[in-house]
Amino acid sequence: MAHNQRGKALNQGNKMIKKENIIFTNLYGNNDVSINSSIKRGDWKNLSKLLKMKKQDVINAIKDSGLRGRGGAGFSTGMKWDFMPKTIGRQHYLVINADEGEPGTCKDRDIMRNEPHKLVEGCLLSGYAIGASKCYVYIRGEFFNEANILQNAIDEAYKKGFLGKNILGSNIDFDIFIHLGSGAYVCGEETALIESLEGKKGQPRLKPPFPANVGVFGMPTTVNNVETIAVIPTILRRGANWFSNLGREKNTGSKIFCISGQVNKPCNVEEELGVPLKYLIQKYAGDVIGGWNNLLAVIPGGSSVPLLPKEDCEEVLMDFDSLKEAGSGLGTGGIIVMNKQTNIVKAIARLSKFYKHESCGQCTPCREGTGWLMRVMDRLAENQCSVEEVEMLEEVTYQIEGHTICALGDAAAWPIQGLLKHFKKDIIKNIQKKNVA
Repeated sequence: MAHNQRGKALNQGNKMIKKENIIFTNLYGNNDVSINSSIKRGDWKNLSKLLKMKKQDVINAIKDSGLRGRGGAGFSTGMKWDFMPKTIGRQHYLVINADEGEPGTCKDRDIMRNEPHKLVEGCLLSGYAIGASKCYVYIRGEFFNEANILQNAIDEAYKKGFLGKNILGSNIDFDIFIHLGSGAYVCGEETALIESLEGKKGQPRLKPPFPANVGVFGMPTTVNNVETIAVIPTILRRGANWFSNLGREKNTGSKIFCISGQVNKPCNVEEELGVPLKYLIQKYAGDVIGGWNNLLAVIPGGSSVPLLPKEDCEEVLMDFDSLKEAGSGLGTGGIIVMNKQTNIVKAIARLSKFYKHESCGQCTPCREGTGWLMRVMDRLAENQCSVEEVEMLEEVTYQIEGHTICALGDAAAWPIQGLLKHFKKDIIKNIQKKNVA
């Protein structure tokens, strides 16, 4: 780790995000979620003023804030919006990805459950910026209660005149519709989500054409994650500079981290990007069960990113670039903690089962490869593999990675690559012990 990163980690380890910088003030549902309570917390404030901004000024403000997508890819949100056609000759759509199928991730669910008006207002302002008058929220079908809460928030916004025709006399029309998905992980990929939204099988499309040109019903479309859109109103109200001063350079703002696994207090918490992983686990999740020295490994960004062993977790920072440098990724910010009582091979084998089940079957490397990985991982978990098979397992992950239309093939490969990168010697030692016996 670079010296200046280490210094930042140590400095940040002594302080939390300042209370006044927290965006999701009702993340834990301590207050009412009604529109009137939300207004008291600052939602919908100065809406008329924000809707008088030029569309390009809204886009530029989001660019200047440095906001990167919170759904996993980490692409610049403002730049993504800027890809949309500037002339409004055709219907433009905003689509919200509320599918949240990544194991270890449960932030969007809590936003919809406890901060629905931040999402609804974010949809309006984001839709305005890209010239969209219609928005679909594609929500995971299992989130039945959250869908009802969100629908209620949308209904309240219509009654207040914040949605619908000629909003607050601005000549702006905007409608939001909720679409319940059927719980397919692959529909978290934007083009598969669009296919499903159109009533077709949820399978990723080849790109180009990109959704900004040919999206829902063949029209210009932007797809964004729930958390990404929910922070837009606060950024516009408080200014791009405020947001860009949180976190680290090129990794700005705050982020909701989901901490689960072998910790004393699993939780969701909003913190600045660049916060040390160790600090997050110890400060908010009550430390690893059995203490920090009992830590074996952490998956830092949801199940699809490679794990980090304990020694890498000591000083690594939780942001896009630091985790990439460490050989993993921030992904969705879903931190899965495994202590030394975990059979780590079985844990990764369980993830292989998940990815095999969720493959849409469109691409041969993923369709055939995920099943093969699952079967070999099951045998490896029972210590029934040879050393040669372990080598072959690693080779096959690289044959799958980067050879599929969407990133599900990568997601199936990376957990195994992380396992073999850091624990291959231990696995081979167990195989050799068995052979000697």
